[in-house]
Amino acid sequence: MDGKDDTKRGKIRTEAELRAERLARTLRDNLQRRKQQSRARRAGEADEAMGLPAAKKDESDA
Repeated sequence: MDGKDDTKRGKIRTEAELRAERLARTLRDNLQRRKQQSRARRAGEADEAMGLPAAKKDESDA
């Protein structure tokens, strides 16, 4: 192996490590955001509505 290959492989490995770190950070941020959304939903009152409030009744029964 000559020195250029080692340097090139080291650079690729480093870029892959940086990419993995960015991915891990993005996944952590996404998980934190989803946890926060879940906590916010639990903090509110239970939704007791049946169906969609804006939906119209079926007119074919008339």
